[in-house]
Amino acid sequence: MSACKDLAVSEMVNALSVDVEEYFQVEAFAQTINPHDWDKFPPRVERNVGIILDLLEKRSIKATFFCVGWVARKYPGVIKEIARRGHEIGSHGMTHRPLFRLTPEEFRQEVRESKRLLEDLSGQRILGFRAPTYSVTKKTLWGLEILAEEGYMYDSSIFPVKHDFYGFPEAPRFPFRVKELGLIEFPISTYKVGGLNLPVAGGGYFRLFPYGLTRFFLKRINRVERKPFVFYCHPWEFDPEQPRLPGPFKSKFRHYLNLDRTKGRFRNLLHDFRFDTLENVLERLNRSGQIESQSLVH
Repeated sequence: MSACKDLAVSEMVNALSVDVEEYFQVEAFAQTINPHDWDKFPPRVERNVGIILDLLEKRSIKATFFCVGWVARKYPGVIKEIARRGHEIGSHGMTHRPLFRLTPEEFRQEVRESKRLLEDLSGQRILGFRAPTYSVTKKTLWGLEILAEEGYMYDSSIFPVKHDFYGFPEAPRFPFRVKELGLIEFPISTYKVGGLNLPVAGGGYFRLFPYGLTRFFLKRINRVERKPFVFYCHPWEFDPEQPRLPGPFKSKFRHYLNLDRTKGRFRNLLHDFRFDTLENVLERLNRSGQIESQSLVH
């Protein structure tokens, strides 16, 4: 039985994603860092994206890189190099502002402008979007309608957890087609314990939990629930030497915790699971009839 379960995990292809943003653009420091001052901080994104690209290349793994338009405009070579190495590129907005800080008109402009810019730089058709700070919630579902109207095929912004910045705990946990729109949603992966969804698939949680615990939860999603998960990380999480920024204790704890362990844990992750781009994983699920239509309006 154990051998069969291990085979099931080895055959399951999960989705790997990278949210390409600078360390000073994160929501944790949004109250202390003014976007007008971003140019004053030493850049780190080119170096850090390069680290991730090299790690992926060593294992012949492709991923989806959701890129902030500000980064793409300032460092177009980063986008071109990601595309040159055969990875999928998606949009992460233009200015890394969450939906709850944008009007619908401003959001439409962001997704339209970033899509055009990333397509010009990469030569790819941009199909996917991820909202900064996973800010598609019950209150910002209007964003999904705009994405569908602007030609996006899928979104990966809903995080079915409770959190002080984001969260949509009532949302489905696995990929589904938004019934009202046709847009496919790939929620950030969680593991259900009782009535609680645990965030187990990346970011600060990957740095907080011991790797063995992360591996256990992700294997349970593959083995028991027979579903692929989507894992996410950020280039700045591979950079323990990045400049320290001012901010509240909670923000600094979340941002700087265990940065020196990310690279080693990520190597283990790439060894223990199979990965591909979100586009390819969703295409496989769609072909096999595993993506059902569900309504987010109740």
